[in-house]
Amino acid sequence: QVQVVESGGGLVQPGGSLRLSCSVTGFTLNSYAIGWFRQAPGKEREGVLCISSIGDTTYYTDSVKGRFTISRDKAKNTVYLQMTSLKPEDTAVYYCAAEQLSCSGSYYAYDYWGQGTQVDVSS
Repeated sequence: QVQVVESGGGLVQPGGSLRLSCSVTGFTLNSYAIGWFRQAPGKEREGVLCISSIGDTTYYTDSVKGRFTISRDKAKNTVYLQMTSLKPEDTAVYYCAAEQLSCSGSYYAYDYWGQGTQVDVSS
């Protein structure tokens, strides 16, 4: 059974850090790319970062470059989104999703989605 589960969200002050986790079951990270997306209230879902099945990283938005990084632990079938220097505009529900092999950049290419985890950046 395929499952994609995010965790690690919460409330953090501006300038703070948070690490999100995306745990997957039913498939391996050797065959799937994992992307992180976010959706703020009243806005469309946007891509943030992706890591391919061979470990290549793709940024979907320039607004997080230099602040967010993505990594994975294949033994744990888990992908991490490390977020630093957080800003109020990073507030959103963060989702991870899986697509086969590479980071296509297309929302519609992702086969499996998690339920999302809320990140609030506020003082």
